[in-house]
Amino acid sequence: MDQCDCTNEDIGGHDGSSDSLEELQDSRAADAAEEEELSVSFLLKYFNLYPLYQDYQEYCVQAESDDLNKPNTGSLSALAIPQELQTLIIAYLGSADKSFQQLSIGANICLAKSPPVRCSTLWQDLEEVKASGLLRRLPDGEIHLQESIFELIGSEVSYLNSLTIAVKHFYASKELKQSLTPMEHHNLFSNICQIMAASKKFLMDLEGQLEGQLEESVLISQVEDIVLQHCPEFHRVYVPYVTNMRYQETMLNQLLQQNRDFLHLIRNIESHKDCQRQDLKSFLVLPFQRITRIKLLLQSILKQTKPDADSISNLEKAIAAIHEIVTECDKGVRKMEHIEELVYLDRLLDFGKMKSVPLVVSGRVLLHQGPMRQSGFSSVYLHLFNDLLVISSKKYYFQHAGFTVMDHAEFPRHVKVEHVQTELLGPPPDSFLLHLSKSHTGQPTTMKLAAETRSDTEVWMKLLKCER
Repeated sequence: MDQCDCTNEDIGGHDGSSDSLEELQDSRAADAAEEEELSVSFLLKYFNLYPLYQDYQEYCVQAESDDLNKPNTGSLSALAIPQELQTLIIAYLGSADKSFQQLSIGANICLAKSPPVRCSTLWQDLEEVKASGLLRRLPDGEIHLQESIFELIGSEVSYLNSLTIAVKHFYASKELKQSLTPMEHHNLFSNICQIMAASKKFLMDLEGQLEGQLEESVLISQVEDIVLQHCPEFHRVYVPYVTNMRYQETMLNQLLQQNRDFLHLIRNIESHKDCQRQDLKSFLVLPFQRITRIKLLLQSILKQTKPDADSISNLEKAIAAIHEIVTECDKGVRKMEHIEELVYLDRLLDFGKMKSVPLVVSGRVLLHQGPMRQSGFSSVYLHLFNDLLVISSKKYYFQHAGFTVMDHAEFPRHVKVEHVQTELLGPPPDSFLLHLSKSHTGQPTTMKLAAETRSDTEVWMKLLKCER
């Protein structure tokens, strides 16, 4: 199984069969229909000054960073972005020399190639608000609350603006499609059209809420209810997209390095005035940025909301629902990471004449690996999975390292370990006995193994005893 097959199969993609190709065709037809429906101009009279989301974030990040780092005054504390997603995005953006906090204040990862554009549209700048005279009567806390709510709506406009360019200029480019196979195009852009459709529906509901309340009382409320209504759709479209991002990033880098036509077309599209000097990566990372930012915007609204307000309960539910989506994205990223690791090891392990064990199995995870000394002389290599222990010897061929499998056993059922009494038996002090009650031969086996250090021995003993 190659990387493409494994990755796409796992996230509901395609393994090359006729049924899968039909699914791909159906998916692309659905995306084309969505693209046509979404090509209708979508104008909002309040938001004609909002820039691309990349530039919008660059402007907002510094203004918000101090506030976002303050303790949350609401009953729901700030929820951190999982480490796996942080690692993924740092790698995706090619900024390993910066910390995630530097790259992202609350997941506002900015790739602006030009000076940030000032966003002058605020709630208090709206003509309806100015005409109402409320600004002279409202306390500062209420004004801050309204600005936080308005920020959720305004930033969605900026986000949809960027998504529209991503779909219109990159995804829908006929020349770009011709430079790629259908599978490459599908994997590169994933379900970005579905995400754009979800954003449009969300913004339409937010806009309706805004216009209705501006006509009545000017004060905006109940956006948390709209977020809750859209969370099932957000979950449906965002989780597979973010899960696929690691593979998407790998494919993009390969295409840029190996496909000259693709590289030329991408650079040409990026130079279009509508793209405002933003590169393709900055558009492809937008969905991750947005789903994490919605959570933070809701947290900001919660901090500005009075503890006894009726909206508190649904605000907390909305934050929890968005956090659950981010958590599911994180689980998806970790799952993809584990699958890639298994695919890589499957290529390295040679079972020789013994019956091979398929490594790429659903739910299997590599726990630990490393070299050991057997009885103080020959070297062996252990790969410990959550359900399997493989003992190998290292081999080299064509300047590449691999492993010849010597033995394997079901873990933890047939694996036990115990410390060696070094004074009596003589092996190095960092040794332990590995007992396989039933190996691939069907017979029990015992090995004396020595780790490089005492601490290594303790790590192995702990894992092999399932103390984790």
